[in-house]
Amino acid sequence: MTININEGLKLELTAAKHAEALYEAVDINRVHLSGFLPWVGNMRSVEDFRSYIENCELLYQQNKEVSFVIIFGEMLVGRIGLHYINLNNKSASIGYWLTREAEGKGIVTNSCRQIITYGFKKLGLHRIEIKAATENFKSQAIPEKLGFKKEGILRQAELVNDKYLDLFIYSLLDFEWSQETTNR
Repeated sequence: MTININEGLKLELTAAKHAEALYEAVDINRVHLSGFLPWVGNMRSVEDFRSYIENCELLYQQNKEVSFVIIFGEMLVGRIGLHYINLNNKSASIGYWLTREAEGKGIVTNSCRQIITYGFKKLGLHRIEIKAATENFKSQAIPEKLGFKKEGILRQAELVNDKYLDLFIYSLLDFEWSQETTNR
């Protein structure tokens, strides 16, 4: 599955063919990404990404996750997806990361718009969450720009580099997104 966002920006369903490009993107951006992402240190080889992608494909088949690589121009610059999909409660959580070079171009914001619409329209979700470390101002800007409501702080909710990080939790409900897109 491919979602074309605009000329030069698209999302491709995460697949085995992306393992090498994902490894390269993470390896070049290891310091940049490891400040807020706990998994970066575990991804040490292309083989690590192949195993990870196999798990992503399994979760997709089980309707528990749908994840995409972000392609800008012809370059893989990040990932985005709906994780922890709970079809009983009609909820999921968006996660994303982007290479340093690709920041500041609206890539994650535009990708989130597509993922949100996909979640509400195609999957029938009612609630979508985004969590962002209280010190990660760039990540916080995304849900705030997209009309999410800041619900509170999850205290010491994620262990990154042997340090517990507090996370802001943001949420968006399906009818709020309908109103948001109508008002644009």
